[in-house]
Amino acid sequence: MTNDMPEPSLASSAAMRRIPIVIGAVLVAALIGYVGVYGIGGTRHVAGDSACSAAVDLAKKIAPLAHGEVAALTMATAPLRLPDLAFQDADGKTRKLSDWRGKTVLLNLWATWCVPCRKEMPALDQLQARLGGRDFEVVAVNIDTRDPEKPKNFMKETKLTNLAYFADQKAKVFQDLKAIGRALGMPTSVLIDAQGCEIATIAGPAEWASEDATKLIKAAIQPKMAGS
Repeated sequence: MTNDMPEPSLASSAAMRRIPIVIGAVLVAALIGYVGVYGIGGTRHVAGDSACSAAVDLAKKIAPLAHGEVAALTMATAPLRLPDLAFQDADGKTRKLSDWRGKTVLLNLWATWCVPCRKEMPALDQLQARLGGRDFEVVAVNIDTRDPEKPKNFMKETKLTNLAYFADQKAKVFQDLKAIGRALGMPTSVLIDAQGCEIATIAGPAEWASEDATKLIKAAIQPKMAGS
């Protein structure tokens, strides 16, 4: 009996031997890409964003001020640009975090069902009154998902006149921050530099109207103001 199937050529045999090597290289490249974009454990962020290196340097510089009423702040240790979060203003117009480029921002997520959030809001309002302006703003985003009038009424009743009203009834801003490990509960606040990069994060409330908080925020806006 003869074998009618032709013998593979040396060239095709060599090609067959290269296939596992090529597949392995592709898998390694894919893994590197995954880690670079998502990080270990699947946390989404762009690793090593050079534009955010300055925010890490600033975080190191002002870290000694994270004490007393703001001791719970976690300072950034790796470059991280925040997602371009989207939410609505009081007129229902869509706003994005990138609208505040050029300003230092204290982004805060709050809800009326969150007792610590309600207690924290007057201090955030005072911080905005004290430091808000061309170079800094408190952006407090409400994530109530039911009655849209409830948070508005709360702000009126509590006389929060310095904070602008922002809301996300789908609470997607919370999920987007949670996806990068920056929202573990409520309230959540992220201090963000003028390029949209993380300086510091805090899970839970803080006394934002305190002298400790004022000094730290001033240092984040303009380091030379830290001692003023």
